[in-house]
Amino acid sequence: QVQLVESGGGLVQPGGSLTLSCVASGFIFSRYPLNWWRQVPDKGRERVAFISSTSEGTDYADSVKGRFTISRDNSKNTVYLQMSGLKSEDTGVYYCNRNVVPPDNWGQGTQVTVSV
Repeated sequence: QVQLVESGGGLVQPGGSLTLSCVASGFIFSRYPLNWWRQVPDKGRERVAFISSTSEGTDYADSVKGRFTISRDNSKNTVYLQMSGLKSEDTGVYYCNRNVVPPDNWGQGTQVTVSV
C-alpha cells in the first residue's frame, strides 16, 4: 500500500524559509519520479516541483522558480522541498506524490502559512 507522509510545515514570516519532507513507503521509491503540489485557498491544486527518479531532472512552476528546490534521498525514501523567500501567496497545504497515472491518493499534506 502506497503511503506518503508530509511534514515540516508551519507558520513563517514573509521572506522566511522552510523545508518540507515527505517519507514514502509501500513501493520501490528509487524507481519513481516525484512531485510536490500545493492546494491554495480558493484555488485548485498546483504542481510546484518535479524530480526524476535519479534526481537528474527537476522542474518548477514559474511561481516558485529560483525560490524552491526539490531534492530526494533514495536511501531514506524521502523527498524534500526547500522553500526560501516565502511569500503570502505560498500559503497552502503541500502534498507529495509519485508522478504516475492514475495518481496516488493524496496524503494529509502539511500546512504552510506565510504571514507577519
